Amino acid sequence: MSDATTATRPETRYDFAAAEPRWQEEWNRRGCFAVPDVPDGSKPKYYVLEMFPYPSGKIHMGHVRNYTLGDVVARYKRARGHQVMHPMGWDAFGLPAENAARERGIHPGQWTYDNIANMRAELKRMGLSLDWSREFATCDVEYYGKQQALFLDFWKAGLVERKESWVNWDPVDGTVLANEQVIDGRGWRSGALVEKKQLSQWFFSITKFAPELLEALGSLDRWPERVKLMQANWIGRSEGARVRFRLAEPVGETSEVEVFTTRPDTLFGMSFLAVAAEHPLAAAAAAANPTAAEFIAECRRMGTSEAAIEQAEKRGFDTGFRVAHPFLEGVTFPVWIANFVLMEYGTGAIFGCPGHDERDFDFATKYGLGITPVVRPASGAEVALPFTDEGVAVNSGFLDGLPTAEAKRGAIDRLEAIGAGTGVVNWRLRDWGVSRQRYWGCPIPVIHCEACGVVPVPAEQLPVTLPDDVDFSRPGNPLDHHPSWKHVDCPACGKPARRETDTFDTFVDSSWYFARFCSPRAAEPTTRAAVDAWLPVDQYIGGIEHAILHLLYSRFFTRGMRETGHVALAEPFAGLFTQGMVTHESYRSAEGRWLYPEEVEFTATNDGARLAHLKTDRSPVTIGRVEAMSKSKRNTVDPGAIIGRYGADTARWFILSDNPPERDMEWTESGVAGAYRFTQRLYRLVATALPELPPPGAPQDGQGRKLRQATHRTIAGVTEALEEFGFNVAVARIHEFANAITEAGEAGGPARREALEALARLASPMMPHLAEELWSLLRPGEDELVANFPWPEADPALLKAETLTLAVQVLGKLRGTIEVPADADEATIFAQAEAEENVQRSIAGRPIRKRIHVPGRVVNFVV
Repeated sequence: MSDATTATRPETRYDFAAAEPRWQEEWNRRGCFAVPDVPDGSKPKYYVLEMFPYPSGKIHMGHVRNYTLGDVVARYKRARGHQVMHPMGWDAFGLPAENAARERGIHPGQWTYDNIANMRAELKRMGLSLDWSREFATCDVEYYGKQQALFLDFWKAGLVERKESWVNWDPVDGTVLANEQVIDGRGWRSGALVEKKQLSQWFFSITKFAPELLEALGSLDRWPERVKLMQANWIGRSEGARVRFRLAEPVGETSEVEVFTTRPDTLFGMSFLAVAAEHPLAAAAAAANPTAAEFIAECRRMGTSEAAIEQAEKRGFDTGFRVAHPFLEGVTFPVWIANFVLMEYGTGAIFGCPGHDERDFDFATKYGLGITPVVRPASGAEVALPFTDEGVAVNSGFLDGLPTAEAKRGAIDRLEAIGAGTGVVNWRLRDWGVSRQRYWGCPIPVIHCEACGVVPVPAEQLPVTLPDDVDFSRPGNPLDHHPSWKHVDCPACGKPARRETDTFDTFVDSSWYFARFCSPRAAEPTTRAAVDAWLPVDQYIGGIEHAILHLLYSRFFTRGMRETGHVALAEPFAGLFTQGMVTHESYRSAEGRWLYPEEVEFTATNDGARLAHLKTDRSPVTIGRVEAMSKSKRNTVDPGAIIGRYGADTARWFILSDNPPERDMEWTESGVAGAYRFTQRLYRLVATALPELPPPGAPQDGQGRKLRQATHRTIAGVTEALEEFGFNVAVARIHEFANAITEAGEAGGPARREALEALARLASPMMPHLAEELWSLLRPGEDELVANFPWPEADPALLKAETLTLAVQVLGKLRGTIEVPADADEATIFAQAEAEENVQRSIAGRPIRKRIHVPGRVVNFVV
C-alpha cells in the first residue's frame, strides 16, 4: 500500500481518484473474486448474475443500477460465508452491429469488439466484484460453436422442427421482420411496404413444454408475482372446444372449417365466421375474385402485433362462402376474411358472436351483421352489448337457463355427440421461430442437399464459422450472396450442397449463457460437474422488459438441455429481481430541440421557482417531465463523467439510496452531490478520530454503551435490509449510524473504534473502495482486505432496549408518556404512570376502577 494509507494523520479529504484504481488493482492482484469451475464444497455456493449487456459502446445509468444491485448481493453473500460466482459477458450478436457495418464501412466484429473493450473498461471503473476470467461474448466462435452443438442435440431429441410459416418480409432489406419492426405496414429501417410470405423456418418446439412451463411457475417463490402472471398469460392455457363448421357447398376439396373457441356456450349468438388472410378459404376466394386478392394484400401489409391489430380499423371481405350452424338445422352464416384474425393463433378462423365480444361487435356493426344476445347477467339486469362477462344462457335452445360454466360443458357434450367438435385445452404459446436472414448471428449448422434433403453438420465439422470477407453494399443477407461460403459438399452423399444461410435469433444466444459461465472454457457446451454444482442461478437481476421472451426462452432451453443431458435441472433462475428504471428531467430549447442535461443551467426566481437556460446563450429552456432516460430525449447522464467527477462509490451510493430498487429512481444532480458529501463525511469521521482511538483489539472498558448499542443495532438493521433487497433501507441505517457516531463525540474510545470499524465493514458492499480506504486507516499495516472479511455479527445483548417509553391514557385519551426500565414489573409501571403530573390532573382524585397495561406500548386508567 502507499504511504497515504499508513499515515497516522491522513488528509481529511478522501481522494477517490487515487484510491479507487488502487483498490481495484489490489482486488485483481489477489484474485479476490475468482472461483473454480467446481466449488470445493467448503462453503455453500451462491451464483449472482445480472442480465448481460449488449455492447453498444458505452454503459448507461441503467447498467450502473443493474450491476450495482448485483454487486451488493455478491459482496454481501461472500461476506456471509458463501463461495460466490459473479461473472460477466456480452450479448454480442444482432442487427445493430450489421447496420453499423453498412453505415460505417467496417466489419461487425470490429465494431462489436471495440465496443466491448470500451464498456469493459467503464464497468471495471465501477469496482464490481466480477470474475473476469469467465468473460465471453456470444459472437466468440468458442461460444457459438457450442451453441451449434446444442442445436444438433436438440434436433436429435425432437425439439427442433423445420416448417413453413407466415412471416413479415421486407423486400428491400431482404429479411424477416418481427411484428414490432413493422410500423404502419412498412419496414422499420427501409420504409418498404412489408409483405406477408411463407418461408421455411427453423423452430424450437417450446410448445412441447407448455404445460410444464405453466405449472412450474407455482414453484418459483422468489420471482415477482407480476412476472409469473405475464408468463402465464403468454403461455395462455385455455379450455374450450374445437368446432367443425360444415361448408354449405364444398370449396375445392375443403368441406369444413375448424375453429377453436373458449366460449362454446355462445354458439347460438353466431352471426358470421371469419378467417385469416392466409387461410386456405381466403386463398380460394382470392383465386376467384380480384377484389378479395387486393383485400388480402392489404391485410398482409398491416402489422401483425397484437397492439397493431387492436388499434387498426376492423375490416373484412365477404367471400360468398357459407357455413352451416352445428346446432341450428338449415341455418347458414357468411364466411368473411377479416384483418383481425391471425393464421398463427388457433386455427386461423373464428366464429363471430358480436353480442359478447368487442371485436366481433365492432365488425358486425360496421357490416350490418346480426347481433343476438345469448348471455345475460345472473342478476337479470339489462346491460349494453357487448356483454363479455359470464352469466346465464338465453336464446340458446337446449342451453337456456344454464350458468356459463354449465352451458360450456353442455355445448361441448352436444358437439361431441353429433360429431361436430370436441372439448380441448388450447395454448396461446407458439413454437419459437429462430431463423433470421442476417449475417451477424450464429450460423445454423445445417446443410441442404438435393439428394439427401436437410442434413445436420457432423459434430466433427463444428464450429461452422462466419466468413470475414462479406459485402454489405448489397441489400439482404450477405451470407446468401457470398461467393463461396455456402457452397459445400453434402456430408452424407458427397454431392454439391449448400449451407443454411439463416442465422439464429439472438434470443438463442442469451437462453443458455448462464450455464456456459459455469465452465466457459470447456470443450463441451457444459461440464456436468460444474453446472450441477453452480446451477440454478441463485439471484438473477434485470429489467422487467425481459419478463416474457428472454426468461421464457431460458426456461425452455434449460429443459431442452435437461432432455439432452447437459444439465440436470429444469428451472435456471431460483430468484429473480426486476429493478426499476433510472429517470431524469427532459429539456427542450426554444426551437424544440432536445437538450442534454449538461447543456442546461438553472436559476431561481424570487418566489423560488426554477428557471432553465441554455449555457451557451442564456436562451430559455422548457423543463419537461421526469421520464426514463433515453437517447431520443437526450435526458441521459454519462456514468463515466459522474465517476470522473465524484467517484464510483458516490454513483453506487446514490443509485442505492433513492427508492426501493424495484421502483424507478430519479437521477438528480443535487442527489449525487449529496451522496458525494456523505462519502467525504464518512472519511472525515474516521480520519479525524484516528489520533484518539485506542489500538486495534483494545478491550471494551464499559464506556460508550449507548454508542455500542447503536453499532449493534445498525449491524442488525443493515443485515436485515440486505437480506430483503432493501438497499435504500440499508443506506438509511448507515446515515443514522453516522449521526450516532458524530453525536457520541470522543466518548468511549474502544466503543468508538468498534463503531468506526463496523461502519467500514457495513458500507463495503455498497461503497467498496471507501470501505477499504477506511479500513487501511483504522488498521494500518494489516494485510487483510475488507473484501475478504466475514460479515459483522450483532451482539444480542446490545440489541435489547434498556428502557421503554409507554403512552399513558385516561379513559382512552393520551395524557402523557413515561420512561421505565425494560424489566420493570407491572406494579412499578402503574405507580410511575399514576404519578405522572398530567395523569394526576386528568384523574382529579376520582377512584381508579381499572388499570390496563399493554406490555411495551400503553397504560390506560379507567376512572
